[in-house]
Amino acid sequence: MTRKVQGFTLVELLVVAVVLAIFAAIVVPQFASTTDEAKVSALRSDLSGIRSAIDLYRQQHGHWPGSKLSSGATCPSSGTAGTGAVNTQQALDDQLTMFTNAAGQACSTTDANFRYGPYVRADALPANAVTGSSTVSMVSTGNLALSSTSTTGGWRYDYVIGKFIADHQDYDDF
Repeated sequence: MTRKVQGFTLVELLVVAVVLAIFAAIVVPQFASTTDEAKVSALRSDLSGIRSAIDLYRQQHGHWPGSKLSSGATCPSSGTAGTGAVNTQQALDDQLTMFTNAAGQACSTTDANFRYGPYVRADALPANAVTGSSTVSMVSTGNLALSSTSTTGGWRYDYVIGKFIADHQDYDDF
């Protein structure tokens, strides 16, 4: 009487390994593109929110955020005043993330004088989801066709017309 040993041959194991490798080669790039799509979706969402905040600020103050200084405020006793000079990223950040008065001066606390905002509920504007940069390039072209030649920047903001775009040549037309 002979016993027959049950098991897989080397050829069968190799066939299974090749099939799994082919499957992995098909599936892994799908996950990579999903990550890129998520970044672009987050970028679009951030742009929409920031643009809405900029528009609301303009409606309430009569000028674009960043085009006036955010410093010089006399805040209530527990408040901290903004520190941004005219046409700077700091002024833009202060005016969108803090309470403001009609002139655009910013304060960390609210009272009857600082009754506007904050327009963005964060300490600063979010980073560009594609590049990871939160730098805002302040420009004064006054051109609705504002574009970028960068692939590593954060944001571009024209404080003359209030246009806010991603500072990346592939995503500046969202």
